[in-house]
Amino acid sequence: MSPNQSSRRVVVTGIGVVSSLADDPADFHQALIKGESGIQPLSLFDTEKLGPCVAGEVRDFDPVKYLGKVNLRPVDRAARLVIVAAHQAFLASGWTPELRQEHNVGLVLGTMFGSIHTISSFDRRALEAGPKYAKPFDFANSVINAAAGQTAIWHSLRGINSTVAGGTAAGGQALAYATEAIRTGRSDAVLAGGADELCFESLFGFHQAGLLAASGEDDACSVPFDTRRNGFVLGEGAGLLMLEEARSALDRGATILGEIRGHGNCYDCSRGQDERAAEAVRRAIGLALSDAGLESEAITAVSAAANGSVLGDRHEAAGIAAAFAEVEEPSVTAVKSMLGETLGASGAFATIALLESMRAGVLPGVRGLEEREDGLGLTGLSATNRELEGRLGLVNAIGLDGNVAALVIERMNAQELAQRIVETA
Repeated sequence: MSPNQSSRRVVVTGIGVVSSLADDPADFHQALIKGESGIQPLSLFDTEKLGPCVAGEVRDFDPVKYLGKVNLRPVDRAARLVIVAAHQAFLASGWTPELRQEHNVGLVLGTMFGSIHTISSFDRRALEAGPKYAKPFDFANSVINAAAGQTAIWHSLRGINSTVAGGTAAGGQALAYATEAIRTGRSDAVLAGGADELCFESLFGFHQAGLLAASGEDDACSVPFDTRRNGFVLGEGAGLLMLEEARSALDRGATILGEIRGHGNCYDCSRGQDERAAEAVRRAIGLALSDAGLESEAITAVSAAANGSVLGDRHEAAGIAAAFAEVEEPSVTAVKSMLGETLGASGAFATIALLESMRAGVLPGVRGLEEREDGLGLTGLSATNRELEGRLGLVNAIGLDGNVAALVIERMNAQELAQRIVETA
């Protein structure tokens, strides 16, 4: 065990997911291995000014389906996605409302924007009609930590409540933050992951920045690592993992799904523009492995952050190849080929996908991958599913702003965990 790793182990006891593919972890993984795509023509809002658009939209999302007939008027779409994902995670992990009243359960949420639609609507109305006509409900949701706060209120969470605004790396960073909170004894149970919503404002911003694959064009391609790629497609959703201190989880008879073994975080000062981006990926992976007390050959699968960005995918591939240069490269998947770029949720979705893959023994292929870019490397990259026998995997979460996070996760059950604790005592 690394000297940096506390004797307090961090395990996953439940998962909540709301995505364009499914709202159940097992169904989510099944959709991925079937090669289904959540990317469809956008129906959530009018895109006439931008032309035909596709996105990974959570269609027909209705919180009442999960929560019953309740008053959700004070919360916006972003918060509703998180509230529902939290509800799913608590059900799966056995954290009943009564149990949450007895313990200080926390929440760490990663997000890129929170609800930029709410923020924009509040500002627009205040500017156009005057401050007194701005909606009070919108004001309460116009800060980036509103979704985390609203979720804590809704589910009566009394532990730490933190929002990590790390762009598209935020979901991975939130999991790392929560892991440290448990390792250091500040918390025993923390719900962690990420979320972002689809809205016109974010779509327009990425469109204006020239980062999206050209929706409606014949040459549009958002397939990660493919030589034809020319940008990404936006998605949305929320993914949350119930993290607990291992002994506490065993004492309450929780189902153990896996363990967070290590994490590493770096910053790329070039923000994805040159070889420093690849070096940041390599360093983050190295730090995560060191934190886990592992060598690179222990990793059998990587859930990549690649989204179809020309430079971003190239640098991530180079970073992965460098991190595993001395060993056989692990199998690599990129679930954004089916979900789109889900921003703050992406690191959580990648983690959920890899954990479910290790539990099921099948790693999904990269949907639509036809030809890898010359010199890209990554011999473990494939368009088809692969059998996965290993129990250790790595997740990348990489931001457009230079943030890079890596997580090492291990497939685990209660019996194996109890034995591991005895062996390392």
